[in-house]
Amino acid sequence: MDVTANMAGTVVGVKAQPGEDVAQGQEIVVLESMKMEIGVAAPAAGRVAAVHVQPRDQVAEGQLLFSLDG
Repeated sequence: MDVTANMAGTVVGVKAQPGEDVAQGQEIVVLESMKMEIGVAAPAAGRVAAVHVQPRDQVAEGQLLFSLDG
């Protein structure tokens, strides 16, 4: 399952690493857009397969952030 950015912004925090189990609704990345911080949550429980961003990356709306294995 892919987790994408719901808006354009800057990655200010990555809260999960590959191999880590995450719960549905758990915040896994934090974006900053228009001086506001917006958390991106895991849409379902799973294991982080890959992290595609790092802090200070600029991301576009719809850009891939994480891949989760169900």
